[in-house]
Formats: sequence, structure tokens, C-alpha cells
Amino acid sequence: MMRVYLIIALYVLVPVLIIECFKRWTWMQKIGTVVAAYAVGIIFALTGFVHFEPETAEALSFGKIQSTLMSITVPLAIPLMLFNCDFKLWTKALPKTIWSLVGGIVAVLVAVISGYFIFRNPDIPDFNNVAAMMTGIYTGGTMNFNALGASLGVDKTQMAIVLAFEMVLTTPYIFFIIGGGYKVFRKILPYQDITRKGRRDEEVETKDVENYRGMFAKKNIGGMLAGLGLSVLFLAIGAGLALLLTGKLNELVVILTITTLSIIASFFKKVRELPKTFELGMFFILIFSVIVASLFDIHSVNGGSLSIGLFVAWVMIVAAVLHLILCRIMHVSGDLFCVSQIALLCSPPFVPPVVGAMQNKKVLISGIVIGLVGYAIGTYLGVAIALILN
Repeated sequence: MMRVYLIIALYVLVPVLIIECFKRWTWMQKIGTVVAAYAVGIIFALTGFVHFEPETAEALSFGKIQSTLMSITVPLAIPLMLFNCDFKLWTKALPKTIWSLVGGIVAVLVAVISGYFIFRNPDIPDFNNVAAMMTGIYTGGTMNFNALGASLGVDKTQMAIVLAFEMVLTTPYIFFIIGGGYKVFRKILPYQDITRKGRRDEEVETKDVENYRGMFAKKNIGGMLAGLGLSVLFLAIGAGLALLLTGKLNELVVILTITTLSIIASFFKKVRELPKTFELGMFFILIFSVIVASLFDIHSVNGGSLSIGLFVAWVMIVAAVLHLILCRIMHVSGDLFCVSQIALLCSPPFVPPVVGAMQNKKVLISGIVIGLVGYAIGTYLGVAIALILN
């Protein structure tokens, strides 16, 4: 059992180490905390460090602990990450931002639905759920992916396979944009950024999306605990509603209830101004990310999982190309397209590094708003896709 306790400790300590590296080094900020967490988890998996002989007492005990941690971390993270989101900013966003958001979502939906009919494989059960998770991860990032995977009851190994392919394909795209690829899109979309400046815009523009400095300062502890308490309350309400409606802890009802209550709570200024709740939510997401990635089994990559890989590649490429075409039609600038892509495909925390590389802070608020709206609607879109394609 000592090995089990050591692994559990690492599940918690690795995110702490990643956060410390993120605070200290620029290269980690460019990689991103989520990508780093998945990378560490996959290293654990490939080395066999987290794998036990099946059906042994240790394996069963470890599996229960893993399942419990995954079941708790995502429902707690969702409210914490949404509390600081000022969704009223959406009403103040520029028309071009709206078009870029709508174009990006339409592109993802077209890519997912078309890819489903091209690559669905009878050897892969519930391929519609894979399509739902891809809709979620490309309209807001891993939080939506994790929420959909949990609520739809997707097999954890299948989740790990999808995430592995997604990371392998998406990470080079991020590095391409940050490394100078944005200049290519500036030539394809040579339109000027027009940003309406105002006090609120300037506040958001200078606010870090993922700023862990001072996270555990005494002045912030009370606010974080209050946010965590609200998250626990919303989880309890979601669980109670699920029991009332379905007679069991239906994860779909729980997740959708938590998401809805969190968005409503974010409209209250006192909740929105709770310190460091986004970062605390990210900490829980990093724990989940390490665990899920560590479930990856290289031996599970077979003909069936190859279909998943091709499907992920199709979604990313088709969504990007179609989004680019739609942005060209609507005269969206190249920089706005770049932050829209990153916000939808990766989530808001990836937006600041791209903005810094482009040296264009005008599009920071637009990228953050697009990512936050993706956070808010990605779960609903994924559930709708799962039901429609079923």
C-alpha cells in the first residue's frame, strides 16, 4: 500500500510543482500548466509506475481512490473557475469578436458531426460520446472535456486515449502560433483590430488569467475558502437534484446543475471578486489531468483507437480551416482569429502567452471573453451532440 500512498501524494504534489514552475519560468508559461500536467501523467503511464497487477487488492484499492478523486475534482473546479468570469462583458464585446466566436463554434460543430460519420467505428462503443467530448474540448478546453466525460460516463481509458491524441495534435499547433505562425494568419486575414477602449476593458486587459502569485497569502485564504464552500454547496445541490429526478447520482444532472448555478453566481459582484478562485479551480483540474493522463495504456492503441486519432485530427484541421474561411468572409483580423482559436481549442489560460507573442494586447479581452463563453456553453453543446448522434 505504500506505493499507492506515494502515487496519490504525487497526484497532489505534481500540480503544486507545476504551479511553482509556472510562477518562476517563462518556458513553463508558454507550455501551459494543463499540457505539463498531461505530459507528466503520460510519463507515469509509459513508465508503468502507476500500473498494478489487475484484480489484486492494491489495484482495486488504487482504482477506487483514482475514481473518487476524478469524481470530486472536476465538480469542485467548475464553479471555482467560473466565479471570476464577468459574463456581462459578453454584451460589451465587439461585433467582430461575436462573429469570430460564432464562426469558431459553427466550425467545430461541422467538423465534429462530419467526422463522426466518416470515422465512427463499430469496435468503439458510444462513439457519439467521443464526438461530444471533442465538441467540449474545442469549445472551451479540458474543463468541458472532463465534465462531459464524467457526466456521460465515458470509459476512463477511452478518455485517456482521446486526450493523448488531442495533446499530440494540438500542442504543435499552439507552438506554431506562438512561434510566429500568427504572422501567416495576419497575411491571410489582413484586417485592422478595432478595439473600443474603456475603463473596464483596461482592467481586464491588465488582469492575468492564470496568476498563481499570492495564491496562498493570508489575505486570500478566506476568499478561496468561501469559493470552495460555494462549490461544495453547488455540488450538494446538484447531487440532491440528481437523486430527486433520477433516483441516483446521475453525473449529467450534477454537472449541468453545477455549471448553471456557477454562471448565475458569477453575476453577483461579491462572488465575482473572490480572490484566486480561478487558480484554485485550475489546481483541481491539474490533479484530474495528471490522473486521467496516467491511465493511458500504450497497449490500448489499436485499430479502433486509430479511428479516434483520425477523428481528432479531422476535427482540429477542419475546424481551423473552416473557422479561417468564415473569419475571412467577416473581415476578422488575423490576431483575433489566433486568440479565438487558442481560446476555443485550449481555453482562456492559453490566451495571454499568444497575446504576448503577438505583442497585441488589444485582442486579449476578446480572447478571454470567447474562451469564457466557450467554458459556459461547451458542456451544453457536447450533451446536445451526444443526444443528437445517439
